[in-house]
Amino acid sequence: MKVKVISRSTEEFTRERSQDLQRVFRNYDPALRPQEKAVEYARAVNAAKLEKIFARPFVGAMDGHADGVSCMAKNPNHLKGIFSASMDGDIRLWDMASRRTVCQYPGHKGAVRGLTVSTDGTILISCGTDCTVRLWSVPIAGAGESEDSSRNVSKPLIVYAWKHAFWAVDHQWNGNVFATAGAQVDIWDHNRSEPLNTFGWGNETSVSVRFNPAEPNLLATSASDRSIVIYDLRMSSPARKLIMKTKTNSIAWNPMEPMNFTAANEDCNCYSYDARKLDEAKCVHQDHVSAVMDIDYSPTGREFVTGSYDRTVRIFQYNGGRSREIYHTKRMQRVFCVKYSCDGTYLISGSDDTNLRLWKAKASEQLGVVLPRERKKQEYLDAVKDRYKHLPEVNRIVRHRHLPKPIYKAANLRRTIIEAERTKEKRRKAHSAPGSISAQSYRKRRIIREVE
Repeated sequence: MKVKVISRSTEEFTRERSQDLQRVFRNYDPALRPQEKAVEYARAVNAAKLEKIFARPFVGAMDGHADGVSCMAKNPNHLKGIFSASMDGDIRLWDMASRRTVCQYPGHKGAVRGLTVSTDGTILISCGTDCTVRLWSVPIAGAGESEDSSRNVSKPLIVYAWKHAFWAVDHQWNGNVFATAGAQVDIWDHNRSEPLNTFGWGNETSVSVRFNPAEPNLLATSASDRSIVIYDLRMSSPARKLIMKTKTNSIAWNPMEPMNFTAANEDCNCYSYDARKLDEAKCVHQDHVSAVMDIDYSPTGREFVTGSYDRTVRIFQYNGGRSREIYHTKRMQRVFCVKYSCDGTYLISGSDDTNLRLWKAKASEQLGVVLPRERKKQEYLDAVKDRYKHLPEVNRIVRHRHLPKPIYKAANLRRTIIEAERTKEKRRKAHSAPGSISAQSYRKRRIIREVE
C-alpha cells in the first residue's frame, strides 16, 4: 500500500537571518496560469517603456586637446586607459575612471593619423603627416599619477623618419611587428630603423590598416582608390583586392569570427565581408546619413560601434542591417574615431570639437554594484522583451529614437532617394525584353570587381 505524504525540509523554508526574504514556492504548471501570456506581454511593454525612461548613455566628456581628435588606441593591459591624438600633434593618455590626463606625449610636428599599442602594453606607436614613426614608453597603471597629472610628459624612445606621410598604424596581435599605411604599406620591427618589407598595389594612398586577430601574418588595408586589399606577410605580393564604388575609411576584424571583417564606407553604409569570399557582402549595415569615418568591434564580437561625419555614434549588431542604438549631443561635431572599452561596457568617441566622450554600451544599464536579485530581474525583463519583440506595441517602443532635426530630415531624404531608385529599376525591368536586365543583389551592388 502506497501513501502519498507531503515532505518538506525545514531548511528549505526557514530563513537564516531575520533580514532575509521569505522564500515563496510556486507551481509552474501552465494549467494553473491561463493568463500567463497576457501578463508577460504587459511586462514586456512596461519593460520597454522603463528602458527608455532610464536611458542615460552619456557618462562624461574628456577635454584637453586643442584641436580635433583624429585617432585613438586602447591599452590591452590597462582597462581604464585610453590614448588619443589630435590634429595638432598632441598625444594623451587618459584615465577613463577620473576622466583626466595621465600623461602627454609631445613631439609630432603635424597631425597624428595613427596610434597603436604593442601586445604587452608597454610600447605606444604613433605616426603622422610629419613622415615620422615614434615609439613611446607607456607608464605602468597607477604609477606616475599625481594630482596635476597633466604635467607628466614623456619623451619618445625611438624616432623613425621616412620618405612619405603616414595615415594609419596597427600592431601585430603577438610579436614585435607593426604596419603603417601611407603611399605604401610598410612592415616595421621595433628594433629596425627601416621597414622589413614594403607592399604596394597601384599608386594610391592607403588610409587604414588592421591586423587579423587570429592569423598574425594577415592584414587588411583600404586605399583612396576605393579598394580593400588583403596582404599576407609570408608572401612577396598582395593576396586579394576588392574594388568598390566608394572609398572605405576604416576596417575592423571580428575578434570572435576572425575570417570576417567590416568596412566603414563613404556611402553611409558598413559592409561585412568574409575574407574567403569577397564577391558578395555578408551583411549591409545602413542607418547613417553621411560618411562612416571609423569602426570598432566589441570584445564579444556580437556588436560594433561606428562614428560618422553626420555627428552621431551608432551601435550595430554584427549581423543586423539596422542600428540598435544612436548617440548624439548638441555640441558633438564630426566623429572621426570610436572605440569599445576592453570590457565592452563603454564606448569612447573622439570628434572635431576637441573632446573625447564616454558612453555606456547599454544606454539604460545601471552603473555600480548590481545585486544578484537585481541582475536576475533585469535578465528576466530582457528575455520577456526579446520574446515579444515581434508584436507591434513592443517593437514600436524598442525601436523609437529621438533624432536631431538635421539627421531626421536627411534620413527621410535618403529613404526617398533609395525608394525612387528602386521604383525606377522596377519600371525599367518591366518595360524591357524578358531577361535583358538581370536583378543584382543589394550586397553585390557596391562591388565593381575582385582582383587576385
